[in-house]
Amino acid sequence: MSAGSVSKLDFVLSLKGKAILNLELKRHLAPKTVGGITRSIPIEGNAHMMGSDIAYVDTNIKTGGEKLRTQFKKGDVTFLAANGSICFFIEDMQGTKPMTLIGKITTNLESLRNVKPGDIFSITQAGT
Repeated sequence: MSAGSVSKLDFVLSLKGKAILNLELKRHLAPKTVGGITRSIPIEGNAHMMGSDIAYVDTNIKTGGEKLRTQFKKGDVTFLAANGSICFFIEDMQGTKPMTLIGKITTNLESLRNVKPGDIFSITQAGT
């Protein structure tokens, strides 16, 4: 068994019937938020788009923002406390809503460009 980082948690984001992406959530970026998300796994919900640069899924997770920022890079995974959404950045961008950076998409990011209304996102622990 490998010793893996305590701070780095591996998850799988599936876009039902379309694509599988790997996510890495990093506990040290936002311990409360990442803990809340980890306890809520599996998460499943409708996929949404904010413009063409952010795909997101709504959750029932209630936690305040941690280390809020508005500038994000392609592949970043964030949590928007205002509505409990987990957001996936398809492009670098300066946002208007402050969000908590929680991790990164490590594979297949481009497939998020094909998200359509009605698609289903599912987030599960990797290796399960």
